[in-house]
Amino acid sequence: MNNILHSKIYGEQNSTTPLLVFHGLFGKLDNWGSFGKEMGEFFPVHLLDLRNHGKSFHSENMSHDDLASDILNYMSANNIEKANLLGHSLGGKAVMQFAIKFSEKVEKLIVVDIAPKAYAPHHQGILKALNTVDFANIKSRGDVEDVLSAYIPEKSVIYFLAKSLFWDENKNLKWRFNLKTLTEKYEEFVSNAITAGIFSGETLFLKGEKSNYILPEDDFVIKQQFPNSTIVEIKNAGHWTQAENPIDFNKEVLKFLSK
Repeated sequence: MNNILHSKIYGEQNSTTPLLVFHGLFGKLDNWGSFGKEMGEFFPVHLLDLRNHGKSFHSENMSHDDLASDILNYMSANNIEKANLLGHSLGGKAVMQFAIKFSEKVEKLIVVDIAPKAYAPHHQGILKALNTVDFANIKSRGDVEDVLSAYIPEKSVIYFLAKSLFWDENKNLKWRFNLKTLTEKYEEFVSNAITAGIFSGETLFLKGEKSNYILPEDDFVIKQQFPNSTIVEIKNAGHWTQAENPIDFNKEVLKFLSK
């Protein structure tokens, strides 16, 4: 089994510090394709699938330490001594954990709409919906969306999840993500905070104006672990900050990495 994360790379592979980008729970690197193309005009951009997502390897393990180790292994396999890291949601937890453990490997850190704290489990409805899909009786993507709609009222969430459907070699629909492990380990990676420690490098937290993932009371714990950090609010955006206001999001990322 290849335990190196699957990636797609944009931009010239030169001496400029690369940016490694990590998606959130149930996502995949293709969610960041437009961002990668735009940022790739300025520096190398590596979009990555987290373990148990997209085309990366499946595993029974899914802790923050596991995700941090995956980043280290990817950098080693690609001869990257130091990188800028960006992570959204679960990917944000991964890059924070990595920066705490391997600070010498991180130039700058960008965390999108997530704090280093533990969160109460809040995806139970989505997990129930996903586990209700019986692919033995599914003929089309529309059938899957119909099943999900019985549990998930937001069409945008259904469309997002459906992006991880694919036809296997036997012409059967399947999920790209490893639903079994994500279900079994869900509370472990959601209900645990980032390991105690400090990353003193430059850090940017980008929060959605309409999101409640980063609250005013989280400023204290953020500054405790990331003392050289700034929190910037992206207007007219919720938790999927980069998709809901890409113009302001990309502007803030470029400004931070260029200074």
